[in-house]
Amino acid sequence: MAKKSSNWIIAILLVIIYDIYGIFTRITSGKTVPLIIGILQIFTGNFFGILWLVDLITILLNKKITVLVK
Repeated sequence: MAKKSSNWIIAILLVIIYDIYGIFTRITSGKTVPLIIGILQIFTGNFFGILWLVDLITILLNKKITVLVK
């Protein structure tokens, strides 16, 4: 249980620091649309901060990135 809790804390920190976790999750999902969105996130600054905020709220509520990944 402690490992899962520490992974969640690390995920929150990675989301706060330029949303590395969200970008990585989308790029490695294996699907075309999330891959394109992940690459666009890198070049547009997380769509001007919008996806950063969405990912932060999602990770705090669900403990995983689910928006634009499936």
